[in-house]
Amino acid sequence: MRYLFAFILLIHGLIHLMGFVKAFKLGEVSQLSGHFSKPAGLMWLVAALLFIAAVAAFLLKNDGWWMPAAAAVVLSQILIFTQWNDAKFGTIANIIALLVLIPAFGQWRFNSMIQQELAVFMPRTVEPAPVLTREMAASLPPVVQQWLERSNAIGNPLVKTAHLYQKGEMRTTPDGKWMPVESRQFITVDKPGFFWTADVQAAPMVSMIARDKYENGKGYMTIKLLSLFPVADAKGPETDQGAMVRYLAEICWLPSAALSTYITWEQVDSTSAKATMRYGGIEASAVFTFTPEGDMKSIEAMRYYDHKGGPTLEKWHISIDPDGYRVFEGLRIPAISSVAWRLKDGDFTWYKLEITDIRYNEPYRPE
Repeated sequence: MRYLFAFILLIHGLIHLMGFVKAFKLGEVSQLSGHFSKPAGLMWLVAALLFIAAVAAFLLKNDGWWMPAAAAVVLSQILIFTQWNDAKFGTIANIIALLVLIPAFGQWRFNSMIQQELAVFMPRTVEPAPVLTREMAASLPPVVQQWLERSNAIGNPLVKTAHLYQKGEMRTTPDGKWMPVESRQFITVDKPGFFWTADVQAAPMVSMIARDKYENGKGYMTIKLLSLFPVADAKGPETDQGAMVRYLAEICWLPSAALSTYITWEQVDSTSAKATMRYGGIEASAVFTFTPEGDMKSIEAMRYYDHKGGPTLEKWHISIDPDGYRVFEGLRIPAISSVAWRLKDGDFTWYKLEITDIRYNEPYRPE
């Protein structure tokens, strides 16, 4: 569909050259019967060049491609009105362009907001971190120490920030259609927080964009259909608790974060430990279960589940694929997992994800 749209836009743009050729008598254009002045001919040329520029930017995945496209469509339609009998069918192509460029404008505006927020959220510099030693982890429960050994966290620098690339699929109801997801996430440890953005392909040419943020002890979730129409805009105590639970669970990707002063641990049994996080006046806990070898197996916590009757505390469970471990920058982490709500009427697995890349302790560079 992407290349088909680019082809339509390109052909539509090239057709505008006919008005230029007609005005300057550069060739015979029998399809156009009206009079074309030279100034008008130049405007037809400008429209063609704007369409060509828009196609080039679109194929290069430049978020700003909508700008020349919008100018081209406006100019094109004005010119079409002046030569309606000959050019009226060009209106169809302009409508097609509008149907795509309007959501593209929404995407560009959303991305601009993201970049502004990330510039505040992420540190521009990251000081060299000390190496995690066994002595530094000695106060943790044995099962957690074993996990740190197994993950190669001991002997590697403490993680202060992480930039993750993810892919996966999600659904909104137990019998709903799985929708492809591509996402990025930034995590900070000293001042706990995360910033997650995602593009969810709801249907061909229909996408949703999402931003889930945990900052200064507060959670914020925004989802927009076609980058324009709000689907969700969540904040408040329940969202704050849910965001904290998510942050706590995601230390599986940053094992040394287990030593953070805002997290306390207690051994549950030989293969599990309970972590409790206290920050910003809010408290949340999660139980981490490990294999006998020390790999993380699952994470479970009570988290607010939003539904028609209002948010209720339910079991939130992460299952880790035992064959899905990967090594990124020396750390062995669970790259493949699935997330489910354990409800009274059965489990609802709603998200499956895979970490495709991680960059640790990397200063943020605005795009």
